[in-house]
Amino acid sequence: MVIVQRVVVRWAKQARGAAEATRRRGIPSAFELPPIPDAPLVIHDVLAEERTGYAPSSAVSSHTLPAQLNGLRFRLSGAAVEVVRTPTLAAYPTNRFPGQVFLLHFGENARYRANFRFSGYSTEWYYEQWTVNIAHGPWHRELFLREEIAYEKDERVSLYGGTRGMSSWGA
Repeated sequence: MVIVQRVVVRWAKQARGAAEATRRRGIPSAFELPPIPDAPLVIHDVLAEERTGYAPSSAVSSHTLPAQLNGLRFRLSGAAVEVVRTPTLAAYPTNRFPGQVFLLHFGENARYRANFRFSGYSTEWYYEQWTVNIAHGPWHRELFLREEIAYEKDERVSLYGGTRGMSSWGA
């Protein structure tokens, strides 16, 4: 079984200041898992939006493998699960090309972080920061809270220009 928990923090252009960035940094990068269906791939999406005061809401969905979800593709590679980055419709950054992010064997887990700026003809700019926790193994409620992360990939960038640095991620 592959269990994915994607924590999305979303905010609008007016919430770019330091005070809002401090609030966003207080949002956990992992949550307790709800009971999940028995399926090859289960997604637990958690959304914390600025417009709701960053109160998290969540949904669970199940899928077969291979599957392309949330900017990542999951497929079996022998007994392992290959996690590959896929293009997103983000306005920025535009240079995240497809490529393998992780190859997880049974019992291993990983964390992928990325952030984006979205815009469109009928959409105001908004920003998202993703923390994607991935496990190849059995479910337990505190899977992403207690387990040590075996692999981590951080592709966050400065969304507002300037140099890349921890203080500018999601600021």
